[in-house]
Parts: sequence; structure tokens; C-alpha cells
Amino acid sequence: MRARLMAVAMLAGMVALAAPAVAQQTAPALREPDVIFVPTPAEVVTAMLKLANVTSKDVVYDLGCGDGMIVAAAAREFGARAVGIDINPVRVKEANERIAKDKVTDKVKIVNADLFESPIGDATVVTLYLLQSLNEKLIPKLNKELKPGTRIVSQTFSMGEKYPAEKTVEVAGRSVYLWTVPMKAK
Repeated sequence: MRARLMAVAMLAGMVALAAPAVAQQTAPALREPDVIFVPTPAEVVTAMLKLANVTSKDVVYDLGCGDGMIVAAAAREFGARAVGIDINPVRVKEANERIAKDKVTDKVKIVNADLFESPIGDATVVTLYLLQSLNEKLIPKLNKELKPGTRIVSQTFSMGEKYPAEKTVEVAGRSVYLWTVPMKAK
């Protein structure tokens, strides 16, 4: 009995020592999202992609892709390749389910990451549905990482007065804004 207790105690000690090593191997949790998820209506998605003049030659990045509606539509309706980036693993799961359902997994990649830290230099089009303050925070990244001529579209939220949109359309009671890199302050 004493030998059995000793073995259990030793095993417990080894598990306790191994636990920190296991914890260190686990990827750190991503931070909380900056905005709540609100789906974009289909007609607004189409208007965004049309305003950006998306074609099959484009690579569309949706920063904060939510359920993947925009990247799926870019691939399905316009033949573009697309990347959706979202910090929320629940949204990433939903986006992956959408692109599988829409049969565009060969053209669309969904990434669980922080949009402020993810490389976006391959994009020819960037779509946004973030708050104006977040759009403004992204301006240096957009101007630094994106090639000249890359189009940026945002629904509902602008980039503020300092960076007026080149073109704005109204769809289903929402504004859709367009900019081209390099974005110029007025």
C-alpha cells in the first residue's frame, strides 16, 4: 500500500512539473475583437465589390471578415482570390463553413489573426466594416503595406475628414466608400 501511495505521489509530481511545459506549448489566446459582428447585407456586399471594380485578377482581403460573406462573394461572383482575417475563432469557423458551402475553398483562405498585425501586401482590394476610429488607425498600415493602385472599400464608416473618400454610393440605407492607395490627406 505504501509503495502504491509513493508511486501515485511521484506520478502527481511529474504531472505537476510537466504542466507548465504543456501550457507553454499552447498558442496564446488572441485579444478580444474591437467590434461586435454585424452581418453585411448581400446587396451591400455586391455594391462594395462592384465599387472596387473587383475582377478575377484581384486578391481581395476582408479585414474583420466575420462570417466570410464578402470573401465568398468575391470568389463566387467575381472569380477573385480572397483572404478573410478575423480575430474571433467563432467567426473563423463560420467563414470556413460558408466558403465550403459556396464551394470556393480553392480561392478563399480564412485566417484567425489580428488584422492590425497580419501582412496584407498581396491585396489588390481591401474591404472593411469597422468603426471609423479603427479605419483611421489602419491608414498607416494600408499606405505602408499596400501597393499603389490598391482599392479600399468600407461600408458605413469612413476614414474621417482628413481622408475623404474618392467615391461614395448609397445602398440599402448604407454608405459605401472607395479610396485608392496611396491614400492622400486633404
